[in-house]
Amino acid sequence: MTAPTYSIVVPVCDEEGSLPELERRLLAVMEKLDAPSEVILVDDGSTDASARLLAEMSERDARFTSIQLSRNFGHQAAITAGLDFARGQAVVVLDADLQDPPEVILEMAARWRDGYEVVYAIREERLGESTFKRLTASSFYGALRKLSDVDAPADVGDFRLVDRAALEAFKLMRERNRYVRGMFGWIGFRQIGVRYTRAERIAGRTKYPFSQMVKLATDAIIGFSTAPLRFALKLGFVLSSLSILGALSAIVLKFTGAYTVPGWASLIVAVAFLGGVQLLMLGVVGEYVARIHDEVRGRPLYLVRETHGLGDDERSQRSRGLERPVSEGESSLEGTTSAHRA
Repeated sequence: MTAPTYSIVVPVCDEEGSLPELERRLLAVMEKLDAPSEVILVDDGSTDASARLLAEMSERDARFTSIQLSRNFGHQAAITAGLDFARGQAVVVLDADLQDPPEVILEMAARWRDGYEVVYAIREERLGESTFKRLTASSFYGALRKLSDVDAPADVGDFRLVDRAALEAFKLMRERNRYVRGMFGWIGFRQIGVRYTRAERIAGRTKYPFSQMVKLATDAIIGFSTAPLRFALKLGFVLSSLSILGALSAIVLKFTGAYTVPGWASLIVAVAFLGGVQLLMLGVVGEYVARIHDEVRGRPLYLVRETHGLGDDERSQRSRGLERPVSEGESSLEGTTSAHRA
């Protein structure tokens, strides 16, 4: 099959309700693109009928490839898996819930043709989202820009188009705790944004509840900034200085005869406060140590259980570095390579 110019990567987790509409709209967009395209569907350990529906999409249309991971590795790992398997010169990341309209891909492709190597989508309006979520998202992006050296535009998610050159640079970064949108900001290249209105979900429920949002924010800040460690150092210095001043004050009061035995309440409060600060600082350091531990173990970012729609030649090429090529229905190690830019 002719190598596609465009690859559309779609991570999927329990999205059976939106997949039929997703397929219909993707087919319409692919017909309007100015060059051949493919769709890489990555099932991230779905517990509903999503895996079966994705396989059926691959059977109906040879341009659709289904990759089923061995378990749920998380949204960012699923995106990475799709990017590893993509063959196009321009690769789009699109969520399956249709909150990000596939039709925006056409505008992204036009900007790519203008010479931009990363085209990200800016959420001009966010329908169906609570005020709390919008405020927390805005606060997070503002904090990330101040705390890190990565360019993190506000109201920008993972929905973007990247040129093959930018994608190959991205694939050099194999860290385990991934923040994909930040990684694309870090690599640089010529970038531009296109604005769109983010729609409500058409089915299912969000895969990013508050706890997952906190985890993603933690991965972003710790992955791209040492500010928490610097904060721990500065706070420790301030508290140490206050302790020294307190000791000097006690000595002066003792020799001037104004010293009185302090009450137990103030002592307990001081000890509890300092103990809490110490535990907090240990927790900050522990987060960095835990990530070092993840990197040292060197485990794969994801494992592929089976694939549908990959030809034997393509499967052999994309399995370079493994003991043998992966056949459909067989288990695979982490996909690490893809076709290079012609």
